[in-house]
Amino acid sequence: MPNASTSFFGWVAFLLQKYGMLFLRGTGMTLLIALTGTALGFALGLLVAIIRTIALPEKKKEVSGLLLSAALTSMLTGITEPLEFSFLFVAPALFVVQVILAGSAYMIAHMLNIAVGLTFSGGFLDLFLFGILQGNAKTSWLRIIPVGIIYFILYYVIFTSMIRKFNFKTPGREDDDTETKLYTKADVNARKEAGKTAGAAVATSGDPVSELITRGLGGKKNIVDVDCCATRLRITVAEPERVRDELLKQTDSRGIVKKGQGVQVIYGPHVTVIKAKLEEYLETAPNEFADETPDNIQAQENIAAENADGQNSAEVEDKNAGTAQSLAPVKEEKIRKTAIIYSPVDGIAADLSTAPDEGFAGKMMGDGAVVTPTEGTVYAPADGEVEFIFDTKHAIGFQTDSGIPMLLHMGIDTVKLEGKGFEILVTEGQKVKKGDPMMKLDLEFLTANAPSITSPILDTEPEDNQRIRLLANGEIKAGEPLFAVETLE
Repeated sequence: MPNASTSFFGWVAFLLQKYGMLFLRGTGMTLLIALTGTALGFALGLLVAIIRTIALPEKKKEVSGLLLSAALTSMLTGITEPLEFSFLFVAPALFVVQVILAGSAYMIAHMLNIAVGLTFSGGFLDLFLFGILQGNAKTSWLRIIPVGIIYFILYYVIFTSMIRKFNFKTPGREDDDTETKLYTKADVNARKEAGKTAGAAVATSGDPVSELITRGLGGKKNIVDVDCCATRLRITVAEPERVRDELLKQTDSRGIVKKGQGVQVIYGPHVTVIKAKLEEYLETAPNEFADETPDNIQAQENIAAENADGQNSAEVEDKNAGTAQSLAPVKEEKIRKTAIIYSPVDGIAADLSTAPDEGFAGKMMGDGAVVTPTEGTVYAPADGEVEFIFDTKHAIGFQTDSGIPMLLHMGIDTVKLEGKGFEILVTEGQKVKKGDPMMKLDLEFLTANAPSITSPILDTEPEDNQRIRLLANGEIKAGEPLFAVETLE
């Protein structure tokens, strides 16, 4: 034991020598069998962290019920696999943090002479049988309480910070078209299979994204036509039943819309680059349908069975959701700053959910509002810079001076008009002031030839701590407030 005069490095060496192997053993055991000596702090810290970081308030009820069930299971039995497989699926970095914290807890328990035994994985049942009933004098189980409190704080702070900083798609933060669920071993294995597919593509094509898109669309033989608009890859397929959404979602798509033989994969403004690379890949790709391996088929069957089980337990989860909401602390949201986006046209303003297009209405490309123009001049909605003008002139990408990336998409499916009905008055890279003319619309032509002239005005990349508040509903003039982008503390 070092004395008082021992240097700091001497103490470090002593701790490493005496407890280093214990730390490694604890970490190793966690990796091998998901040992959780910190089940209480882990489960509660994770539960609160994920609920507090849910981007959409409407998802909190569903997620609270889902996580409450998993957390109670973890705390009572120490079985953490549903949570940890979810880490491995959506955010492996969180699992790494869990391994380190659980390993360090094993070392701390030894240093504090905590001698609680276990039969399986260190939940409350083991604590009660082999700790509380054996007496504190023998097991020192009371020392677990302050350790659990400390670990709750650690899990909460670290997980909340990482989820927000890296935008991990934890339950409740998924894309709108993605099911809210905890993932299983079958899901992890399915992703591994897809990863093998992408890896093979690197060796053969040099373009794994295009190869994965092709497979997701059923193979080159199933692709009839490739096109795109300002935000979406538009594909016509021969056999819609061959399209595999799970593969397309792994290409960083924001959503998938299917109508008959038409498939729209939403990527955002960089879709033109994706289209160009896909067309280049298809020139040399084998003209065949995508293979469906037995492993993939089995994985899909497993996922379908799990989804059915989830539906059977929905009633129980709903009850748990109410309990979780009543336990969750209510914190008043404070607005740190507000940016106003003004209407670019005279027209009729409405909520984005009313857009006559599933992708826009579902906020797959961002959040904002729609305006149905009644006058043909489109003005800058704020001070900023023109970032891009789509080839078919129907959409303008815009960055406000306050840092909000925007898309002015005039009409629905107007990409098919190939520029007819639009006159662009600005150039890419041009600085503009609020109210400067940017585009002219031939409303008579567009009304007669476009499916709809209702125009989405979008914040394409709202932050997790931002929300959109509609400021107008009904008749509006160009330059009047349309919606607010509120940044919360």
